[in-house]
Amino acid sequence: LLFPVCNLCGKCNPRDTDLLQPSLNFLYWSLHQTTPCSQQRAVAVLLSNVSLLELLQKVLECTWLWSPPSRPACLSSEDALLCSGWLLVASLLLYQHRYNTEVHQTLSVDLTEVLNAVIFRNKKPILLLVSIMQFLRAVLRQNFSSSLLVIVSQNTAPSAAQPQPSSLQDSALHPLAMQQVFSLVVSLQNLLVHKDLLLSPAVVACLETLVEYLYVKNQDVALHVASQPWHRFLLFTLLSGGQKSFLQPEVLRLMTLFVRYQSSNIISQKEISQIIQEAAEANIAELPEATSHALHLFLSQV
Repeated sequence: LLFPVCNLCGKCNPRDTDLLQPSLNFLYWSLHQTTPCSQQRAVAVLLSNVSLLELLQKVLECTWLWSPPSRPACLSSEDALLCSGWLLVASLLLYQHRYNTEVHQTLSVDLTEVLNAVIFRNKKPILLLVSIMQFLRAVLRQNFSSSLLVIVSQNTAPSAAQPQPSSLQDSALHPLAMQQVFSLVVSLQNLLVHKDLLLSPAVVACLETLVEYLYVKNQDVALHVASQPWHRFLLFTLLSGGQKSFLQPEVLRLMTLFVRYQSSNIISQKEISQIIQEAAEANIAELPEATSHALHLFLSQV
């Protein structure tokens, strides 16, 4: 079925949402819900279809072109298609790298637009925001060096007339700039405050991947980002309200991040002891899977 569905997608244009959205979803699940052997073949089929990749390029570009004056409360068909497009491309980046699959057509993405979508949000639906962050995680994990992707960034434009004070750091973090990093971190913190069940796990995962990327590129910058005092206020905010327990997946994953990068000004020995005490008193077998997994990672890191 992959061959006819890929060919069908390649004959469409992004406005054919009723046909394209379920088709892209089918391709997405064909990659994820299969055996490793079949998965490798599926990736090869998708990446060998030039018309499909050209269609995906157009879908990604529509993210910045489609700007309805007021988005409906529910997900529109256009937004649903964009979500499917970003998730499929993120998956293709992941599996192309894993299997070193031959690429017949590259995709081009403006990094500044992707970062601005997260930093400024501009009333984008939560599911679309999550999908874009999934893509951002994929490119960060590959150090922006995927053979499937061409990164275009405004930071790459020469500007000799306007020397930047942090040019050395920007060079180390290329294609990211220091200002973009700090803006992105602040925006991720602000998004976490919403305590949205769909958004929070994606935001924490994006923050984890960002700090890992920074640590490889420039350890001082990564440690500086991980020890920002605002993180402590964020933890207090997440622990306020109805759920005061440390045994929340997002809180545990943030704590793990701060322990990993030795941010002692954010998480103290007292709080580590509190988490261990709560875990000792909890019925581990009854914890949700996400909480159990996050607790395992935290204890392993400690």
